[in-house]
Amino acid sequence: MKQATLALGYLRIVSIIGLFWTLGSSAAADEPQFYAEDIKAAMTAHIAELVAEDGFWHTIDDLTETPLTLKFMQIHDPVRQISRRVYFACTDFHDSTDKEKVYDMDFWLEPVAGQLVVFRTKVHKEPRHALLYGWYKHPRYTFVNDEIEYLY
Repeated sequence: MKQATLALGYLRIVSIIGLFWTLGSSAAADEPQFYAEDIKAAMTAHIAELVAEDGFWHTIDDLTETPLTLKFMQIHDPVRQISRRVYFACTDFHDSTDKEKVYDMDFWLEPVAGQLVVFRTKVHKEPRHALLYGWYKHPRYTFVNDEIEYLY
């Protein structure tokens, strides 16, 4: 009798967990799932919108507030999903005056009306010059558990 009661209690717990799991998944099922190719396609479209007729992206550095004129180079692999509604892509752009001066630009995207839309952009790495190595990308921040941690 005691074993039957324990088994019945166990079944109730499993049923309740299953119910919560189903309710949680149905809420998430209402939102589309985006994959790497979707993130890259959204980024390609976003970058095309950023670029002016001269082929450059005219923007302002989010830290120094200085004007930047940048040429798109590439989207880094991997792009990724960093939370239920936030996606992330890292890119390279070079300075209009010197192809060796490369900016690593980070973009955060979120779904809006079924499409991924960029909602945040930051300079992740800025070009710095070293006598021995030439131009390199110097990081402003790193990521700890997908959260920004500033280096200086």
